[in-house]
This record gives sequence, C-alpha cells and structure tokens, in this order.
Amino acid sequence: MDAPSAGYAFEYLIETLNDSSHKKFFNVPRLGGTKYDVLPYSIRVLLEAAVRNCDGFLMKREDVMNILDWKTKQSNVEVPFFPARVLLQDFTGIPAMVDFAAMREAVKTLGGDPKKVHPACPTDLTVDHSLQIDFNKCAIQNAPNPGGGDLQKAGKLSPLRVQPKKLPCRGQTTCRGSCDSGELGRNSGRFSSQIENTPILCPFHLQPVPEPETVLKNQEVEFGRNRERLQFFKWSSRVFKNVAVIPPGTGMAHQVNLEYLSRVVFEEKDLLFPDSVIGTDSHITMVNGLGILGWGVGGIETEAVMLGLPASLTLPEVVGCELTGSSNPFVTSIDVVLGITKHLRQVGVAGKFVEFFGSGVSQLSIVDRTTIANMCPEYGAILSFFPVDNVTLKHLEHTGFDKAKLKSMETYLKAVKLFRNDQDNSREPEYSQVIQINLNSIVPSVSGPKRPQDRVALTDMKSDFQACLNEKVGFKGFQIAAEKQNDIVSIHYEGSEYKLSHGSVVIAAVISCTNNCNPSVMLAAGLLAKKAVEAGLHVKPYIRTSLSPGSGMVTHYLSSSGVLPYLSKLGFEIVGYGCSTCVGNTAPLSEAVLNAVKQGDLVTCGVLSGNKNFEGRLCDCVRANYLASPPLVVAYAIAGTVNIDFQMEPLGTDPTGRNIYLHDIWPSREEVHQIEEEHVVLSMFKALKEKTEMGNKRWNSLEVPDSVLFPWDLKSTYIRCPSFFDKLTKEPVALQPIENAHVLLYLGDSVTTDHISPAGSIARSSPAAKYLTNRGLTPREFNSYGARRGNDAVMTRGTFANIKLFNKFIGKPAPKTVHFPSGQTLDVFEAAELYQKEGIPLIILAGKKYGSGNSRDWAAKGPYLLGVKAVLAESYEKIHKDHLIGIGIAPLQFLPGENADSLGLSGRETFSLTFPEELSPGVTLNIKTSTGKVFSVIASFENDVEITLFKHGGLLNFVARKFS
Repeated sequence: MDAPSAGYAFEYLIETLNDSSHKKFFNVPRLGGTKYDVLPYSIRVLLEAAVRNCDGFLMKREDVMNILDWKTKQSNVEVPFFPARVLLQDFTGIPAMVDFAAMREAVKTLGGDPKKVHPACPTDLTVDHSLQIDFNKCAIQNAPNPGGGDLQKAGKLSPLRVQPKKLPCRGQTTCRGSCDSGELGRNSGRFSSQIENTPILCPFHLQPVPEPETVLKNQEVEFGRNRERLQFFKWSSRVFKNVAVIPPGTGMAHQVNLEYLSRVVFEEKDLLFPDSVIGTDSHITMVNGLGILGWGVGGIETEAVMLGLPASLTLPEVVGCELTGSSNPFVTSIDVVLGITKHLRQVGVAGKFVEFFGSGVSQLSIVDRTTIANMCPEYGAILSFFPVDNVTLKHLEHTGFDKAKLKSMETYLKAVKLFRNDQDNSREPEYSQVIQINLNSIVPSVSGPKRPQDRVALTDMKSDFQACLNEKVGFKGFQIAAEKQNDIVSIHYEGSEYKLSHGSVVIAAVISCTNNCNPSVMLAAGLLAKKAVEAGLHVKPYIRTSLSPGSGMVTHYLSSSGVLPYLSKLGFEIVGYGCSTCVGNTAPLSEAVLNAVKQGDLVTCGVLSGNKNFEGRLCDCVRANYLASPPLVVAYAIAGTVNIDFQMEPLGTDPTGRNIYLHDIWPSREEVHQIEEEHVVLSMFKALKEKTEMGNKRWNSLEVPDSVLFPWDLKSTYIRCPSFFDKLTKEPVALQPIENAHVLLYLGDSVTTDHISPAGSIARSSPAAKYLTNRGLTPREFNSYGARRGNDAVMTRGTFANIKLFNKFIGKPAPKTVHFPSGQTLDVFEAAELYQKEGIPLIILAGKKYGSGNSRDWAAKGPYLLGVKAVLAESYEKIHKDHLIGIGIAPLQFLPGENADSLGLSGRETFSLTFPEELSPGVTLNIKTSTGKVFSVIASFENDVEITLFKHGGLLNFVARKFS
C-alpha cells in the first residue's frame, strides 16, 4: 500500500490483515482500548473515518478524541465526517456536475490542467427522477362491472408487442395452453395477452417477452425531454474519475444503492475501511440495514464532500433498541416492521441515531432490516443502524458476492470490532438510552370488517366478528338479530352440497400490493399453500379465489421457488397484473351463493391482502371485508369462514381424519427467509447487475462529445456554464470591505430556503418566465425550477421569486423589493440587476432562523449571483449558514438581544464594514450606516476551515485554486 499522506496523525495504527489477502487497515481499537469497546457500532464507524482522514486541518486530532469520548461529548460538539462515497439522484446531481464542468473551464483560464479536476470522493449518480408518466394502462384481467355483471372483453394486443408463438406447456398447473390465450382455471375468464409490468419473463411459461408498450413509450418521451441533461450526465461519467452514472430505466436511487452500489467494506489501494455514504435522497438510510452508515443531506453538503471536504454533524445521541423474545409464529415480516416503527415513533428518537442489538436481531432478515431503516422519516431518526452479522454475510453470499472478498470482509470487521455476534458474551455497547421491544408483543392482526384502520388481533377475530353481528349498523356493526346469528343456508355447487352462514368466506384474493409486495409475505402464502395441499386440505370451489402479483418478478420467484403450483391447486390462479379485487373488479359470485346470501340475509366475507376494504367495495352482496396478510388470506380461504379461532379450531382434516390446525402448516420465518434469499435475492441482484452494466439501447446509443471541456450550448435552457468563477484569480485577494451597501430585502423570522429559492413551477409573470419566453419557450415548456437547476440564469432569476415572500419594504407577500436609488418597486432579480450595473453591493436584513427548512444549494448560490455580500440576521439555520460561507457570503449576526428594530434600522440606510486581516471565529465587527449609527455584529464563523473558505471567496474557488 502507498504510504499515507503526510500529516496523518495515526499512521502507527496501520496493520496488515491476518489472512491471505495481505490487505491493510487502521486498527482503531488500539487507540481507545476499553473506551472503544463500549462505543455504539455506528460511532465506531465515525471514529474509523476520522482516524483515517486526520490531516490536522479538515480533520483534527481533537475531532478524533471527541468521537472517542462520545459518551461525554454527545450532543455537545460538531464533528467532521468523511463518507466513503456519495450518492446523487439526477435532480440534485445536475448542479453539482455542472459546477465541476465549470471548474474545469476556470482551471484552464488560470493556466492549470483541467484534466486534474475530478471529484475527490467516489460518486454514483442515478438517473431516476427524470421519468414522468405520460402513458399508462391499467391491465385489469377479468374485469367485470363493479359489483357484478358481464365480463369485459379482453383488451387488444399492444402494437409494440410481438405476439408470441404457441409454446409447449412446461407442466405448470396454471397453464392452459400457449401464452396468447386459454383458460386460467375455474375462476377466471378469458386472459388477455397484454401483461403489464413484465419486462423479463412471461409469468406462465417463463419465456422472454418484449418490454411493455407503456414502458417503451415513457422511456422514449423521457429521453426526448431530457436529452440535454442525459448527454451531459454521460459526458460527465466519461471525463470525470470517481463518477459513475446509473442509466435511466435501471431503478430508483435507494434500490440501486442497496442492491448494486453497496460494498459494506471499501477497498482503496489495498486499504480496507467501512463503507459509508451520504446523498441527496431521503431513502439513503435503507443501507443501514446492511451495516453501512448512511443518511440523506442537501445538495451543497454533498457537493462539498465531492470536492474533498467533510460533512459536518453534531455528535449524535445513540438510542439502543434491544430486540428480545421470539415473534409469534403467525407474525409476518410486515407485522414486525410496522410494530417496531410504531414503537420507535412513540418513544421519540427524532434527530438521533438508533442502533439495534439483542437476541431478536438475528430473527430479522435483511429485507426486514432495510425496510425498518428505510422508515426513519416515519419516526424521525437520522438513521437506524444494524451492525454486520452472520445474517448479513449470508445475504451477501446469496447476492453473488465474491467469496474471497467476503472472507476478507469478515476477518476485517472482526479485527476492528464492527461485527456483531450473538454468541459473544462480551460487553454490549453503552447507549444514550436503551429501549426494549419484545418481538413476542407484536401480534398478527387483520383489519375490518368495513375500514382499513380498524385492526383486530388474530386471536380476537372470532369474538370480534360475533360482536360486529350484535352491534348496531355503523363502522363495525351489522345488527343481526340474536336468533338469526346461527342461521345456515345450504347450497348446491358443482354437484356437491355446502353450507353458508354468517362469516362464510366467499372472496379470497392474494394481491401483491402496497406493504404486501414484500417478497417474504408472498412466499409465506406459497409455502402455506404447499403444506396445505400436502396435508390434503382444499378450498371450497364456490369461493372466488385469485392471485394478482404486482409484477412479473413476483410471479418469477413464486415459480422458481416451486410454490406457484400449490397456490393454483387451492384455486389461487394468476389473473393478471393490475388493480382488481381492491377496486371491485371481482368476477361475479355464483348464482347459488348470491341466492343463499339473499335468502339468509347473511353477512358473508371477503378476505384480501390489498389496502381497501370498505363495505360493498368488493361486491355489493359481501358486507364484511377483511384486509389480511397473503398467508392469512389463504388460511381463511381454506377455513371457509372468519368465524374461527385458529388456536382452538382446525382448518380441516387430512385423508386419515386427523385435524389440521393453522400452526401445523404455517411456515416458520426461517423457512421463508431461506427461500427468500435463495430464490428472490439472487435473481433480483443478478438482473439488476446485468441491467446496470449493460445499460439500455437508448442510453448506449446516446452520442456525447469526446472532450476535456464540456461544449456548452449557448441556446440551452437546461445546462449553462455558471458564472461563479468569472472573477477568479490564481491567488485569493485580501478580504475587501463592504462599502455603502444597500439592503436588497428586509425580512422577518423563519425565512425558509423555499422562500429564498423555490423549487416548484415557474410563474408566468416571473423574471425566469420572461427569460424562457425570450428564448422561444411556451409556458407548457417552462418545467420547474427543480428541473432547471443546471441553468444559473433561470435559478438566479428564481431567487426570492416565492409569492409568499414577505419583504417589509413592500408590506405584503410578493416577490418584490424597492430599488432605493430610483424608488422603483421591482421584481427582486430586476432590482438586483440594477444595483449590480451601478456597482452597489447588497446585504439582506433578517430575523430569527434565517434559512430554515430543507437544505437547498441555490438558496445560497442565488443570492451570491444577485450580488449579496452579507446577510445580517438574528440567528441562522446552521446548515444554511454553512452554505452561505461555502459560496462566499458573510453570515453576520446581531448581538444577543439586538435586532434591526431595537437598533432603529429602517433598511433604507446604506451599510459599511471592514474585515480585519486576521479574521477569527466569532470575531465582533463594527457596522456604520449612512445615518451615522455604529453598531456591533458577530462574524458567525465557527472554525478556521470556514474562515479559509470565506477568504477564498467560497468552497468552489478554494478547490479550483487547488487544481490550478
């Protein structure tokens, strides 16, 4: 390994891994001894990054010691963090990559080599926010009129789809012939060849089929609408080292991050270190389920990391969440995830790290963990961390991870004590707070009989249904007279006699919808069906059963795992891909059932794994409808009634007459997880890897310039070389005084970044609209400010263009201000433009919490390009204050207890101040106004790094000079 750069304070901690790989690593446990051993795992990752990047300037030894002393320093100190990589999505990635392209221009102008300009941190950019749904088609098979009626005719074949030849059956019980026609079973009508959401395989014969028409059409429009941006992204991926672009049509940022980009352990020049990531997507937190530290931040923080600066965070409190006990056998993954999420929300973990430990963690699959981690916004945590353990390693093995790398990873993680082992009796980490969740307390439940919010514990289902029969008609009640509650009506169906009563199930639909798209619950339904068939159980033929997967991938893993034939045997045939039972598109019940329901005034039931169950929604003759997990749908279909206590009453009998209970055929979580890993994970990861690396025809054929510098198109309204570097000099000039500055805006409290730089639609009367109109665009083509972040001319004109902006000069909400030399009331951009032509510097007066809300890079860049030199506020949102410094605007703060009103400022004065040669954090400066008033303010810089950046005129200039 190359020797670490000069200045690293902890070079003595570098050791060679004790295996055949001979990789190097920082043995951080040697630094802390027993202090290290009680640190939460997530804090150990922060500490390793601090040790590895300690250069005495951006990362100081003091920062390392603060993290090591986490127990006493938590919530009290700011610490830098260098993540291993950065993840961008295209909306937030475009301004960052435009800045790098512009920096190459600036470096060349200064006489440097533009080829040296590259992101310092590995960066992945997923193009997943460009897609708009211009075309859609709801492919509902067997869609009768809601509530009954004649079946609809099958839709016509897509003109873009090649009609498949008749193929021989592969012996699947769902098959009734070739893909183009045939009966799907006793419950289904004619099957249309149109299969939506099935880009890989025909679900019935596992033969390749063309892309669905809607996908092709939407991709075609996407590439046409975003051609400029896509060409720029592809050029960026070719010329910049450390930049990889995931092409459009591959997948969403968080899913690609989880399934393709994650390393768990990074390797760079034979040096091993933990994978970690920050990025501009709230779903970044998903990867914490794999033991990868990561969270979402704003665009400018991400760009700073790309430029070689650390992210900054307050050393967080870490809440330890101990999972104990064993989950109820009938609890599904969805029950567990929602139960844990609800508990964390009630406890209150906002703004903290959550870290899971305890014997119950091993019961959670990687899918469970990543889902819990992904729901951080639901309970307010920064992240929810699951340390790497044997479950993680087994998952990585199933994804096709290189076995040699996997072995080195395990050896390394154990060497630096980042591997969690249930069998290790050593001391658990010490947490800020410990909460306990007993998995046994999470109970399986269903929802109904009329509303999705009315949850019923599975153990209470029979008694609750009885209570519903007694209650007055309302949200739950049916008001059935006591003497009629035990009525039974006989029916004859397909040559046999059956009995219907209150609670009889007449509709059972397994739907891969919303939460139930989780593979584990669909596989659980299949495994339960398999065991039921093997035990000789069956579903009564009058029950309208159906199986509606959410995509061809669901069908693929149900088939490859071998459970699809058993679902079919119980009547759960695939009916198509789309919204069906939930929206009332159920095939009509048989006349025998309808007559019996009417004759006995029966409260019959529908059970489905969808998300809507309002009374009469499935069918006007079915009054009670319950939402349940897919395996429970199958169980209730077998039982034939919801009026059953699964713990005490059997589902049926086997051929020998032995009673079969639900617990006899319910698959264990271990069984489900094993099938999930072997049949779902591997195929998904393999498909995504191929799709990512191969790209697609449109992306691969997209022509881009082969040049060191990007050839800016002067006519482009999406991509433009920004003017941040127009006045850049090779060496920073001395800090210039601000003399006779006018106030551009006089604002109050809680001015948000959306007030400063709106992201929504472009108003037709705005300066940005005028700019676009002058370039031949119609209002329909304006798009949004968010989509035009790569054009500084649009974004500068959009600065302070929010119609809710309240400027005290105007006295009402409006994106206006006063140009004092002329007395005119103008749009903010027009006034700023006049001031710049006159050579007059500008400042902004504000109240408390200036820059609150979402992190937004253009909320700092925009004011800078308007000519704003300083903001004077009572207080700041810290992230926004950092952004102001990062772009070269001075953040000035009134002394405690003072503000513009108390100082008698009207905002119509001019303001002057001088910066001392030796600017220091928190220094007090004097401001003199044109009225002769002199008052003191605080220069709100917190450390030497911020002062260095400000002296350079901002982060971009600082880095550009380093490359020159």
